[in-house]
Amino acid sequence: MRSQGLVRDLIHRFKYGREFTLRRVLGDWLAEAFADERIAATTDARLVSVPLHPVRQRERRFNQSEALAEWVSHRLGIPHARPLVRRRHTITQTHFDRRQRMRNLHAAFALRHNADVKDQTFLLVDDVLTTGSTLDECARVLLEGGARSVRAITVARG
Repeated sequence: MRSQGLVRDLIHRFKYGREFTLRRVLGDWLAEAFADERIAATTDARLVSVPLHPVRQRERRFNQSEALAEWVSHRLGIPHARPLVRRRHTITQTHFDRRQRMRNLHAAFALRHNADVKDQTFLLVDDVLTTGSTLDECARVLLEGGARSVRAITVARG
């Protein structure tokens, strides 16, 4: 689904307008990703939300990725793990191209202290896939930590 029109409006109202109840609608759309055989085949996967830096989370009052992962976890019975932390505050990526986004995100994520990801399968959860740089960086950290497989699901593509 493209992040335009109604979809974009709902995501913006959820993310920036703090309309938290929209997590159900958006989370249900996200859950539809499990109809894709590449996602459905990951039966032992854990959901992982993209972490926000504490400063950004205070501004927004919640992490939209985490809220979506929690809804999908509740709805489909898939465990939600939190092995990632955001260790560096980054500026908003909305006006960056892929190269600038990758540079902005360099070393922004890390494994949480004592997080064990070895030989596990993860499904990264985020609201919008634009260039893929955020999901790429999160996947890189998980794979370097020993994860067996990392895939991603998003509500929409930007």
